[in-house]
Amino acid sequence: MQKLEEIADQIRQSFDVKTAARDKALAQARALTRHCALAIRAVHRDETDVMQEHLNEARTLAGTLRCDLAQYPDLYYAGYTQDALKEYVEANIACALIQHQPLPTPDDLGVIHPTYMNGLAEVVGELRRRCLDILRHGYSEEAEGLLNHMDDIYSVLVTMDYPDAITSGLRRQTDVARSIIERTRGDLTFSQRGEHLERSLSRLSQQLSGSETIPEGQPITSILNPQDEN
Repeated sequence: MQKLEEIADQIRQSFDVKTAARDKALAQARALTRHCALAIRAVHRDETDVMQEHLNEARTLAGTLRCDLAQYPDLYYAGYTQDALKEYVEANIACALIQHQPLPTPDDLGVIHPTYMNGLAEVVGELRRRCLDILRHGYSEEAEGLLNHMDDIYSVLVTMDYPDAITSGLRRQTDVARSIIERTRGDLTFSQRGEHLERSLSRLSQQLSGSETIPEGQPITSILNPQDEN
C-alpha cells in the first residue's frame, strides 16, 4: 500500500495548488466586482477620470483571472468568476453608451458569449438610472437616446431563444430588461407631456397678464394649443 500513499500525496499536492488558485481567484473576483461598481458610480457622477481609472483596474484584474485560471477551466467557468466578468461587461458597456463611445465587443473584453449577453442585459438597468437622473432636470433628447439604446439591446436579447444551459439564464434577464424599458418609456412620456403642459400654461399666463383677453365663447384650449385653430 506504499504506492497508494504516494498517489495520495501527489493528489493532495495538486489539490493544495488548486485550492490556492481558487482562493486567489475569489479575491480577484471580489476586487473586479468592486472596481466595476465604482466605475459605474463614477460615470453617473460624470467623473470621467475616476471612471477610467477603475475600468483600467478592472481590465487588469480580468486579464489576470484569465491567465491564472488558464490551466483550471472548471474554476474559470465557475459561477463566481463569470459573475465578476459579467459585472466587468456591464461596467464597460454602460460607461461606453453613457459616454457616447463605441460599443465594446466580447473580443474586446475577452469574455465568453453567455457572460457578454448577461452583462449586456444588466446594462438596461444602468441606462434607466441615467435616464431618471436626466429627467430630474426635465425632459431631454439625451434621455430619449438612452431609451433607444435600451430598445436596441432588448431587440437583440429577445432573439436569443436558446436553452438556459447555453445562455446561462439569459431568458430571465431578458424579461427583467423588458419590464425596466416599459417603466422608463412611461417615465419619459410623462416628463415630455409635463413639459408641454408647463409651456402651454406659461404661454397662457403671459397672454392673460397682458392686454389680450379671451373672447367670450373661445375655449381656453385655443390659447393652450394655438396650432389647433389651423
